[in-house]
Amino acid sequence: MEERLQKILAKAGIASRRRAEQMICDGRIQVNGQVINEMGYKADPGLDTITCDGKPIDLEQKMYVLLNKPAGYVTTLADPQGRPVVSDLVADIPLRLFPVGRLDLETEGALLMTNDGELGNAILHPRFEVNKTYEATVTGSPSQDKIRLLEQGIEIEGIKTRPAAIRVLKRFKEQTLFEVIIHEGKKRQVRKMFEAINHRVLYLKRTAYGALKLGTLPSGKYRILGQDDLKKIFSGKIPFTIKNIPA
Repeated sequence: MEERLQKILAKAGIASRRRAEQMICDGRIQVNGQVINEMGYKADPGLDTITCDGKPIDLEQKMYVLLNKPAGYVTTLADPQGRPVVSDLVADIPLRLFPVGRLDLETEGALLMTNDGELGNAILHPRFEVNKTYEATVTGSPSQDKIRLLEQGIEIEGIKTRPAAIRVLKRFKEQTLFEVIIHEGKKRQVRKMFEAINHRVLYLKRTAYGALKLGTLPSGKYRILGQDDLKKIFSGKIPFTIKNIPA
């Protein structure tokens, strides 16, 4: 069956659909030996030979992994500075998995990794409003007025954040532990939100995607997800068909 080329590349785990579009524009994709840079081009992966940088793409079985990322790991597949990367933690899986979104170097917790670009695109796309839950320990004791500002949306670098759910978990003498739920994924967003009200984040951990919780998964370890796990991310219904994955 013919599909748009960027969708085929996303399904093959080459890249997200948006990144695949850029790869097509850059002339890196060939169909039956011909370079394709037409965005609406359709191909049949069952009949056509599709290559990326000269290598045939493999429509392999999809895999979905929940990793408990430790601090000190970079959320990329390679790092020019030689720092540890999250792909090192899933190196025993014989598939090329990429991280969905990012966690900054010192942030810990739930990180989805997959070879399914379509799923990655859906989780990151604002349309699906996938909630991400964090635990954040911040300096001081923010007032209710400041917390309300974060809940309503606060301007960061000229852009107002979307509404967030903020809950105090525990107050200490000089610090406060919050639960923060957002469905945006801007770089260092939670840290910047608290910086905007003059309370620095000391410790940050993502604990859930939607209703899929990190739970007691040890730091640096992962577990393979099934369809029931993925449904939790999307409030009960996965927005596309996934084949060859256990329930």
